[in-house]
Amino acid sequence: MPDIKCKVLVIGAGPGGYVCAIRAGQLGLDTVIVEAERPGGTCLNVGCIPSKALIHAAHEFHKLGVFAGRGAIGITATSPAIDFGATQKWMAGIVKRLNTGVAGLLKRAGVRLVAGTARFLDGKTVVVDTVDGEQRIRAETIVIATGSAPVELPSLPFGGAVISSTEALTLDRIPARLAVVGAGYIGLEIGTAYAKLGAEVTIVEAEDRILPQYDEALTAPVRKRLVKLGIAIRTAAKARSFKDGRLELEGAEAVEAEKVMVAVGRRPRTRRVGLEELDLTMEREFITIDDRCRTSMRGVYAIGDVTGEPMLAHRAMAQGEMVAEIIAGKNRAWDKVAVPSVCFTDPEIVTVGLSPAEAMSRQIETSVDQFPFQANGRAMTTEREDGFVRVVARADDSVLLGIQGVGEGISELSAVFALALEMGARLEDVAATIHAHPTRGEAFQEAALKALGHAIHI
Repeated sequence: MPDIKCKVLVIGAGPGGYVCAIRAGQLGLDTVIVEAERPGGTCLNVGCIPSKALIHAAHEFHKLGVFAGRGAIGITATSPAIDFGATQKWMAGIVKRLNTGVAGLLKRAGVRLVAGTARFLDGKTVVVDTVDGEQRIRAETIVIATGSAPVELPSLPFGGAVISSTEALTLDRIPARLAVVGAGYIGLEIGTAYAKLGAEVTIVEAEDRILPQYDEALTAPVRKRLVKLGIAIRTAAKARSFKDGRLELEGAEAVEAEKVMVAVGRRPRTRRVGLEELDLTMEREFITIDDRCRTSMRGVYAIGDVTGEPMLAHRAMAQGEMVAEIIAGKNRAWDKVAVPSVCFTDPEIVTVGLSPAEAMSRQIETSVDQFPFQANGRAMTTEREDGFVRVVARADDSVLLGIQGVGEGISELSAVFALALEMGARLEDVAATIHAHPTRGEAFQEAALKALGHAIHI
């Protein structure tokens, strides 16, 4: 095949890569994007999107079971059942629609999509293994956006009954017993979904508590809900091996399981892409970048999970847009105040900016307060009063430094929290803003009022 020459080459069509390519195309740059799988990357195909679809289906099915069991809020249901094959088809349909949408957006922006696996020959050239043979591409600027993959434990290699989150989202039936190794957000999100679908779920975590990346005030409502859902939790326990349906643990009794999902983190996809042919500064397996996502090689950028934490799709998207504009000659730099993080557990957790502990570690004197959903009218009307919204503000001028919350559906407030920090809002700004009643968002205003010393509804 004849060589391809272009201005911009993006390797990887995940959230960061496709956004970078689309924006570059919009700016008139001759752009090519290479993707081994379907457009959208892990997030769209085997991560964020299908997992949220599974969580929603499980939530709806569980509600029917609650109504059948006790006639909650005057509603009764009989013999709820689920056709899991139909559920999987529905999930696949959503993914397909989004795949088609991303492909269409790339085409509309004038971006050429090359299907295959890329490997570097040098800092300007890659060769792509396609179904039709090798395709060589030479570009003035290259953006590495190869994403990440699940971490595999040496004692629990993937295969057979030992699965990653990817396989957990495409099971053909609901396992009778599911053991989840890792109590981070991926493990708890998928584990909770399967528990609601009827599986007997056990969570195994090496640390002494679930969701160790969050403070205990935020995770306490989640743990309480897990117990209510009948999920067994084994903390301070390490998985040693799995054989004949038995997961052996160090520090706890063995767990009987039909499937074992290992969810202990993700690693960057920087192997087997020819990075040894480049002179990149690395930190372990991650590519080191500056505030413009430039690597140590001129004309080579890196975005998304390959650049380290936070490994979040929306961070990658923001980086991708920025890099495209930098390549086009615009003066851009990474100056984001906050990147929101959402854990789609039950209840959900949102964090933006500094936690109280992080502010303290920086020796910042703060004003911290929170408002519970138990005092929120909207929460009462949905029968989910667990959780709260917490504000962290600088003590001397009341400027918000961080906002955290836990509660059902609180993920939808993440944009409001992030906007407040990006705009440099003070507690007085939030308190003086009229919040619609009755909504969960009122808890944000009430938390600000409480921090200012004049709470109204508590």
